[in-house]
Amino acid sequence: MKSPKLILILLLSAPLSVFSQKAEVTISLDEAFFDSALEAVFQKGAPLEFSLARNQDGRAEPQFALAGFSNRAECAETIKVLREINGVRTAVRFRDGKIMAPLAFTGSYEPPFIGCVPFNGWAESVIDLELDQASHKLIARVRVVKVNLSGTGGVGGTVIARLVQSSIDKRINPVDLLEVAKLNFTLPLRGSNTLQMKAVGIRHELQNGSINVVISYEFV
Repeated sequence: MKSPKLILILLLSAPLSVFSQKAEVTISLDEAFFDSALEAVFQKGAPLEFSLARNQDGRAEPQFALAGFSNRAECAETIKVLREINGVRTAVRFRDGKIMAPLAFTGSYEPPFIGCVPFNGWAESVIDLELDQASHKLIARVRVVKVNLSGTGGVGGTVIARLVQSSIDKRINPVDLLEVAKLNFTLPLRGSNTLQMKAVGIRHELQNGSINVVISYEFV
């Protein structure tokens, strides 16, 4: 008969054989998933809105309002991302190895000596994914490639388009998607034992119509 000490050593050493084992878990996210997620965000949460202010200190220069435009007291100078405008919906699309993201928006801007100019439109955007090695996070960066503007009445269209593009690029980025440290989970074993799945890496694979997020795990 084996001694209790020997049995204890065998029990403690048995799980060590799985320490070097690794596994991968793949999460597939398609366009329908993002459509449902965005629908929930716009229905239940406040719309994404950020400042279009030109001055770093936030102070406004004196302005003079022309007929047909409101004064600064009523001009928020912000951009608000909408679910849909003029038949274009904010969405995530996978095309030709790229993540495309049309963004519908509305907003207002006050050019010098003119007054508050309301505008709306949509931005053609590309989402670039990258792994932040320092924080071990999968992050996204929204890169605006073209702004389709309307509703300005021909006032300051080019300037507003540049401001919209710059503001979206700077105010939204970067977007944290997944953090490796938060992807750990525990599997229950027989009795009170558990097996921890420790996430040690992450990568993504783009396909037409979906994206696969591949998470590498170690058994602990």
